[in-house]
Amino acid sequence: MTDIVSREIRSRMMSGIRSRDTRPEVRLRRELHALGHRFRLHARDLAGTPDIVMPRRKAAIQVHGCFWHRHVGCKYTSTPATRPDFWQAKFDSNRSRDARNLAQLQCAGWRTAIVWECCLRGADISEVVRRLDTWLRSD
Repeated sequence: MTDIVSREIRSRMMSGIRSRDTRPEVRLRRELHALGHRFRLHARDLAGTPDIVMPRRKAAIQVHGCFWHRHVGCKYTSTPATRPDFWQAKFDSNRSRDARNLAQLQCAGWRTAIVWECCLRGADISEVVRRLDTWLRSD
């Protein structure tokens, strides 16, 4: 199947996909901040550059996009019809990198949490935030 847009337009579209300060990430940060949690963003000195880092609590939170990080069973986890081999290799490398970074963080003594984009899309994310808050406060 051929793409419906030119390579240049597709390239420009893909370059507009953000890796930091995404809507789900910002939404989660606002909720955590409102509960009194203070954190650092995108700590480059840690494996995988976690999205939210709480050094005092030794906790790192990653907000994963369902498409890029392949959330199993999620409706947002689709594979593009064009160049399926390329995409499968891309997704496989993303998942192996995620596992490697998670293992490095845990070996360094960090508590880790992954929050999926689909959990932060609805109107009410209070359950996700409540569970994270409980996890963060339980050393």
